Amino acid sequence: MSSLRDLYPIPDIDPCWTVPQNFEAAFDWEYDDGRKQMMHLYQKGKDMQWDALERVDWDLELDSENPMGLADELTGIYHTPVWAKMSDQEKADVRRHFQSWTISQFMQGEQAALICAAKIVQQVPDMDAKFYASTQVMDEARHLEAYKKLLQKFGVAYPMTGPLQTLVDQALRDSRWDMTYLAMQVVIEGLALAAFNNIRETAKNPLAQMVNAYVMQDESRHVAFGRLALRDYYPHLTEAERNEREEFLVEACYHMRDRFEGREVYEHLGLPVEECVAAQDASAHMKMFRTMLFQRIVPIVRDIGLWSDKIQAAYANMGVLDFAKTDYEALMKNDNERAEEFDEINKRKRQEYVEGVAALGATTPQPARA
Repeated sequence: MSSLRDLYPIPDIDPCWTVPQNFEAAFDWEYDDGRKQMMHLYQKGKDMQWDALERVDWDLELDSENPMGLADELTGIYHTPVWAKMSDQEKADVRRHFQSWTISQFMQGEQAALICAAKIVQQVPDMDAKFYASTQVMDEARHLEAYKKLLQKFGVAYPMTGPLQTLVDQALRDSRWDMTYLAMQVVIEGLALAAFNNIRETAKNPLAQMVNAYVMQDESRHVAFGRLALRDYYPHLTEAERNEREEFLVEACYHMRDRFEGREVYEHLGLPVEECVAAQDASAHMKMFRTMLFQRIVPIVRDIGLWSDKIQAAYANMGVLDFAKTDYEALMKNDNERAEEFDEINKRKRQEYVEGVAALGATTPQPARA
């Protein structure tokens, strides 16, 4: 099969992106028993490893005109003259490319998370955190594999967006281990969970639902990992150190909130980019989506102690401050249950297949013996 890069409709994409780094690798010579909650999370990380080739039903297909089975009303330009003038084929192209763009950003983010988790293993000073981060490295490799296989069914893929690349670059270049946590485990992973949830709950295609449900089951633990590590560390910061992290957090949240534009898609399809982006930004769906992106981030930020007037004012301005009341443990429980529901569906499907084959064998006439 060809390289996924061959599916990019954008020409001249570099085959590799390198980020210079300068940080210390920390060895922990204490080898103590570790924090109870962190070691519990590590045990869950070990227990819940899964095989993307085996757990996902890859025999399921995608509709070429609406791969994930999303309602047209969720398209940002649905209520515009641009959409009204399109032929059925042009509308199908918009669905396919925009849905591919979304999954592509999930996949690109998973590679970023893979590299950041490997960096955390080296940098973080505590052995229990190294243990858990090592399980996350495997998780992210598996997610990358799953999204790659899903995109190959789309037949088109997109490179990482500029805004996401900027934040990943900051997470990797910063020499302080907690800044990698803050950027990746809290902001990028937190926003990704909300975006995954949007597909899991609104897509009609079972393969798209399944992949996102399984990834979410892991990712909700990853965000919890960041919460545990930073909650213990941030009370010891100086006022200047705390201010620096809060400034970064506010900037990163605004930056990531505004990155869901898909300009590359409009450009590739030859549509009026500025008109489409303006209509998309004004759509009720996009406004709601950008609000719901922060459902996972806000309670985590509160829990880790970066909860100054400045942070609260920024979240109030975004209209997301009430998410501070969210029960994150309940969200994790729901993520686990939704993934298990798909396991049960696959189990029943396999059982029905076995029973069907057995029944066929019982009713098929056997050749007479000589």
